[in-house]
Amino acid sequence: MSESPESLAFTSLALKAPLLEGLAALDYREMTPIQAATLPSILDGSDLIGQGKTGSGKTAAFGLGVLSALDVASFDVQGLVLCPTRELADQVAEELRRLARRLPNVKILSLCGGAPIGPQLNSLAHGAHVVVGTPGRIEDHLRKGALDLSRLRALVLDEADRMLEMGFKETLEAIVAATPASRQTLLFSATYGEAVKPVAERMLKTPRIVEVESTHDDQSIRQSFHGVADEASRLPALCRLLLHHRPASSVVFCNTRKETQTVAEGLDAAGFSASPLHGDLDQRERDQTLIRFANGSLSILVATDVAARGLDIDALDAVFNYQIARELEVHVHRVGRTGRAGAKGLACTLVGERETYRLEKLAAYLERPLTLSPLPAEPKMSQPFTPAMATIQIDAGKKQKIRPGDILGALTQGDEALVGGQVGKIKVLDRASYVAVERTAVKSALQTLANGKLKGRSCRARRIGR
Repeated sequence: MSESPESLAFTSLALKAPLLEGLAALDYREMTPIQAATLPSILDGSDLIGQGKTGSGKTAAFGLGVLSALDVASFDVQGLVLCPTRELADQVAEELRRLARRLPNVKILSLCGGAPIGPQLNSLAHGAHVVVGTPGRIEDHLRKGALDLSRLRALVLDEADRMLEMGFKETLEAIVAATPASRQTLLFSATYGEAVKPVAERMLKTPRIVEVESTHDDQSIRQSFHGVADEASRLPALCRLLLHHRPASSVVFCNTRKETQTVAEGLDAAGFSASPLHGDLDQRERDQTLIRFANGSLSILVATDVAARGLDIDALDAVFNYQIARELEVHVHRVGRTGRAGAKGLACTLVGERETYRLEKLAAYLERPLTLSPLPAEPKMSQPFTPAMATIQIDAGKKQKIRPGDILGALTQGDEALVGGQVGKIKVLDRASYVAVERTAVKSALQTLANGKLKGRSCRARRIGR
């Protein structure tokens, strides 16, 4: 039976008035399927396992649950959200802050590895209502005695399968042991594999299990499968597909970190705008790669499944699977990265002779026949796609009180000033800022920044990437 418009409205839920006001300000009117299926149980205090693809709205689902349960007058940590990567944790924390904007004096703290621990200790000393973080760093703070979870009301495991895949099983168990037995536990994930089930059985109490359909409509996402003769044929086949389809933004999924690095280097050598994303990169490299991809100055992200979790991409033109994913659910999740919000998407998968059994298993899983298509003919246009934007890094950020408006103002003033349309996304971090500008305007932008000031001070600026 389909939901009526009234039952899909956020106003039909028992949410605090400030939360409803905040949702209205964000223009969140109706719940997504996973929100409608999970929020009533979450607000009742039940434990829950929610499965839905990235972009389904699960962050707002558990976020509203966590925020609804807060006693704002008490600065004890009452909500804890664990995420596999810093990027996902930062996005979750940002979304929670947006949802909590109308709640007075709510403090949401992000505690992740790859960032200095000193400032985090200082922030914890002043108290927080909700903590969002990665398992390793949360365990570090527990070990130091800086984080007290004895009054925790809600624990959220976001992308639990990936945290287990990354080797965090013992860390998760140590964190859970520091929380009260009376807590509410919510487990959300894009996939729910066999590794998660025994962990969920130990950590959750008679949970309700909600699964939102994660297969894809062929009308929105066009899938194709292409055979390759041997391993040496994969990279040339990928290049041919990229040259044929010419997507402005795409992700190439690989099964290993080593393969990710090799493929990215191969594409870069062939003239494509491509960079790797995997667990061996340091945090600065990861930040810069994700920022460039999000602002349109990097066309191709070559990533492992774990590293790609939490990517905040509104419009991804295409997905390329260098190999079929080892888990069939993961393949479906990869494909679901494209074709969102009613847009058309493309997903191409390379299949070697030794992978035909995986293709057969995938066909059975999807309950439809999957056949191999020939690779497109050698393209007439052999020049790889060049992004329209380039990224400039400025050596000043939030610590220097820099805001996006300051950067936009500096770029649109002076003799070498840019017009507003030549400036793209601006990302301000603690000690650095990044701005996308039209590729043809980079020289003028650097000259303008060199001659001008930000907040009354001169700042160094340079182009990153090519």
